[in-house]
Amino acid sequence: MEDIGLLVLGHGSTLPYNKALVEELAGMIKRKHPGPVRTAYLNANDPKIPEGLMSFTGTNVRRIVAIPLFLAAGVHTMEDIPRELGIPKGERVGIVKIDGRDVEVTCAEPLGVDECIADLAYRRARESF
Repeated sequence: MEDIGLLVLGHGSTLPYNKALVEELAGMIKRKHPGPVRTAYLNANDPKIPEGLMSFTGTNVRRIVAIPLFLAAGVHTMEDIPRELGIPKGERVGIVKIDGRDVEVTCAEPLGVDECIADLAYRRARESF
């Protein structure tokens, strides 16, 4: 797993706490993953997705998995993000050149429906009681 990089993707925002949130989540993921973990953004923040991919230069990763921190599938997760990752339209996997090598890039599915998200939503509601 050390040769698999994770690229945590945020939408991006002009509000500073958005980037801080993505960076903090990436840090939590890094504590679980033995390989390199980086962040990138679709809009407003830097690095943008292409620069995020290139941030794996010098790491010797053979594969990068992009993790969109988006709840549901939509235009961003189905079209915009794969395009920015260099993934052919309608596909979830592509190839990018890093350090002169072909590196596989996979776009993970959005977070979707999961019991842990329901638990978190309910916890947030209870905090408001």
